Amino acid sequence: MEIILVIIAIILFIIIASVKQINEYERGIKFSLGKFSKIMNPGWSVVIPIFQSYNKVDIRTKAVDVPEQEAITKDNVSIRINAVLYYKIFDASKAIIAVENFNYAVSQLAQTTMRNVVGSVSLDELLSQREKISTEICKIVDEATDPWGIKVENVELKDVALPEEMKRVIARVAEAEREKQAVITKAEGEVEASNNLAKAAETMSKASGALHLRTLSTINDISSDQSNTVVFCLPLEVLDAIKGMSSKK
Repeated sequence: MEIILVIIAIILFIIIASVKQINEYERGIKFSLGKFSKIMNPGWSVVIPIFQSYNKVDIRTKAVDVPEQEAITKDNVSIRINAVLYYKIFDASKAIIAVENFNYAVSQLAQTTMRNVVGSVSLDELLSQREKISTEICKIVDEATDPWGIKVENVELKDVALPEEMKRVIARVAEAEREKQAVITKAEGEVEASNNLAKAAETMSKASGALHLRTLSTINDISSDQSNTVVFCLPLEVLDAIKGMSSKK
């Protein structure tokens, strides 16, 4: 009787141990006698001890932090760059069978690809076209990981660290560009002001007495400040008239 109870207990233990739970966000890879058997979907599945084994694979989107590393751009500028990569598994069996450690493999592939892509562009392109370069890295890594059952969804360049000397050069270039723009703006203002003055002079020359009115207006403006000394020059016509009156006397 005791032997029967022991056997029943062993059978119950084997049954309980054989039942495996796969969560909704997981897939199970079952091996029978060392050979791939099937993909275990969410729910309970039976895995017979000794004869069968299984591996769980999380199919949710994962974020891989690509460590900061040194790279050289096309124009021979040494920089340090890092990124973050997002991927998910679309074929759990390939992720287990085709590659030993898919997370590590994706990280290493992303590092190599990032260095290669950065080396094919100039510093200006890297700084101004981050989105385009990120897309290029994502495309290359995604194609390389397809045989592993992995879909790379996105790659984002997080930071581009420049040498201190290069930062100073860029700052000087930016300052020179600002000075250039200031000179251009000032010149454009002077051209516009001279055009306006020319138009005003032409208008005054056509209107009789306009110049005298403008002169009186200007004298009125500057005479409001008592500290100013106003030297008023009479028109030549007035002086000729005064001379004429003197000669008659």
